[in-house]
Amino acid sequence: CFCFSRPTPVIRWIKEGGELPANRTFFENFKKTLKIIDVSEADSGNYKCIARNILGSAHHVISVTVKAAPYWITAPRNLVLSPGEDGTLICRANGNPKPSISWLANGVPI
Repeated sequence: CFCFSRPTPVIRWIKEGGELPANRTFFENFKKTLKIIDVSEADSGNYKCIARNILGSAHHVISVTVKAAPYWITAPRNLVLSPGEDGTLICRANGNPKPSISWLANGVPI
């Protein structure tokens, strides 16, 4: 968040509709840089930097989208069944964008 004015403005950061991530938010370069460590999908959103001095204020909104590769919520497990038994296979995955799940039997889509 770079804003040039005289007198030098005070910079403040907010997350619209929420709080800045607690214990993972750091400021650098006289608060011109907001740094978030160990980012998660919950950190997605609009962040606003506000520059203010005695003559007024200006702000800018930065949209942050956190992308995530597919990951298992519930990983599939091997199943051993006898003839005539019923079995259930469960596959739950998430990510951003949301992954599609495909089922194959011996390499052939079912």
